[in-house]
Amino acid sequence: MTAALDHATLREHKAFGASPLRGLLLTGLDDPAAAVWAPPTGPAAHRDLCTDCGVSRTADARRCARACQFIQPDYPAMEARVHGRVRDPTRPDELFFGPFRRMVRARLSPARPDAQWTGVATRIAERLLETGAVDAVLTMAPDPQDRWRPVPVLVTRAEGMARVRGMRMGYAPLLALLEPARAAGHRRLAVIGIPCQVYALRALESTLGFERLYVIGTPCSDNTTTESFHTFLGLLSDRPETITYLEFRADYHVELRFADGGRREIPFLKLPISDLPPDFFPLTCRTCVDYTNVLADITVGYMGGEGEQWLLVRNARGEELLDLLGDEVKTSAPGDAGKRAGAVKGFLINTARAAGGLPLRRMPGFMRGIMGWAMPRVGPRGLEFARARVEMKAVETVLHLRRAEPRRMKTMIPDHVWKLVAPYGLTPGPGEQGNTAGKTPGIP
Repeated sequence: MTAALDHATLREHKAFGASPLRGLLLTGLDDPAAAVWAPPTGPAAHRDLCTDCGVSRTADARRCARACQFIQPDYPAMEARVHGRVRDPTRPDELFFGPFRRMVRARLSPARPDAQWTGVATRIAERLLETGAVDAVLTMAPDPQDRWRPVPVLVTRAEGMARVRGMRMGYAPLLALLEPARAAGHRRLAVIGIPCQVYALRALESTLGFERLYVIGTPCSDNTTTESFHTFLGLLSDRPETITYLEFRADYHVELRFADGGRREIPFLKLPISDLPPDFFPLTCRTCVDYTNVLADITVGYMGGEGEQWLLVRNARGEELLDLLGDEVKTSAPGDAGKRAGAVKGFLINTARAAGGLPLRRMPGFMRGIMGWAMPRVGPRGLEFARARVEMKAVETVLHLRRAEPRRMKTMIPDHVWKLVAPYGLTPGPGEQGNTAGKTPGIP
């Protein structure tokens, strides 16, 4: 994260988190007995690389040192602790996606209104509350003044989950609500979170005092501030205030929905990415090594779903979560088509230019149209699309850290990431590979 963005973001966080009205952001939700409760949080502590997962806002901000994904992550040890084993590169796709028992395409039938896809994650949480398996669900709700701004909340009744459906963009201190949850007497908790939040949650799990914890993870690639996201919406439409839905889909399109019921699909290649400032995505997101949320019990995403949701059931608790849906969920085997190597190589070239301070190469307009038509038909699809995105994130991590924070490479980059980028000519230089706390078996 650049210094300018870091300080601006922290100012936003402090003003937002320290406000005495913080517990009232969702009208009437200052009452812990409400179905959806938004308790106040303290200010964020200053950190050089931070996505404000919420740990720095807790009573013991020093825990960041051992909980943060961006300091010295030890994925093999964490995978073994959470799943009973580490990722096995001899098993199909575990090098890319982390440990899992099974992968499926899935959709709820019927789909839930206002869900980002069909509502699988929301419905799992509803079922946990309906069955009494948990006392509360820790997740994000939209700020009533800005549908895109995430507000961390505790949901204590199943009907409250309808208020948290959909996607938000921006940092939000989810884990700061662990202490209010415990103080309110909640002992069985479900958490819906993105990878940097889940890593910190797992690192602290044994010290939190909960009897049972379910973790529903969503993949995450590139986050930004809510204000910057509004800038992006303004580049996509001349009426950005009417956009109610945005989704990056696995068919190489972004889908927009509008308040009047209209829809628009924009090919990835026609997105105004080159018009964004260099620090639009902070360094933390450009160097994240956990796109697929490998420490969740179940990952609910889209990349391998080809228009449906993509579920990775990672352990016995993940199986329990999926079983809660019964006949409401329709599953099938993920598809797998196309070749990713060309797309990843092209991404590497452009990322190397960006990491070196050079402008991105713009594809001629007529070629964008041609490629926008061709990619959904001949590009990587299904699991191959997911593999491509994971490799791209690995490439991005190495190149951006090498330029911006080379001293962090030996602690921030797990060994399996070097394995992912090796086919594209990226190998560790002197002093760049030193995270030996837990090497992945089978990877020298």
